[in-house]
Amino acid sequence: MSEIEQTGAARLALVTGASRGLGAALAEGLAARGYHVLAVARTVGALEELDDRIRAAGGQATLAPMDVTEPEAMKQMVQAIAGRWGGLDLWAHCAIHAAPMAPAPHIEGRDWAKSVLTNVEVTRGLIALLEPLLRQRQGTALFLDDARGGQKFFGAYGATKAAQIALAQSWQAETVQTGPRVLIDAPAPMPTAVRARFYPGEDRAALTPCKDEAARILALL
Repeated sequence: MSEIEQTGAARLALVTGASRGLGAALAEGLAARGYHVLAVARTVGALEELDDRIRAAGGQATLAPMDVTEPEAMKQMVQAIAGRWGGLDLWAHCAIHAAPMAPAPHIEGRDWAKSVLTNVEVTRGLIALLEPLLRQRQGTALFLDDARGGQKFFGAYGATKAAQIALAQSWQAETVQTGPRVLIDAPAPMPTAVRARFYPGEDRAALTPCKDEAARILALL
């Protein structure tokens, strides 16, 4: 049994979509600030690499190779958090589905359905599951805006990302007096895999490193 499990004193941060990009950078930054990081993503190899970096820097993490689109898996995860830690200090929601760019009349039905599921329905479900755990520790939920709604060829991604943020804004307004704190930030353009899908061939050297944006965002906490 680790010291964290024995004392229950460590701050716990859940990062959904932690395997790469800003999610991974936030996970590393949180671990460096003394959080025990629960890293959730589907890609086992990337999670293991993240864990290696966190531990090499003296931090601690628990890996959860899970698919956020599977409701039963998310329920089991929440039950495990409640049983082991009793509450949650921070939830950083970085999981996203970036559908291919396409004119609105040509958006594939399966791309639309996956975007709605991952970007909207998963967010709704996790808010419902995690709010009690966040309230236990007067925690914070972090959402990341990417204002593409209404831009040409961004129909599926833009519409569902806008819906996600609108839902987070409603939750934010509802919890001003009761908590948890809901923080919504709009990161600068970064050299992520999602952006590379939208802007192939872009000069990535001109973009803000994920590590730098993670540090800026964590300073807000």
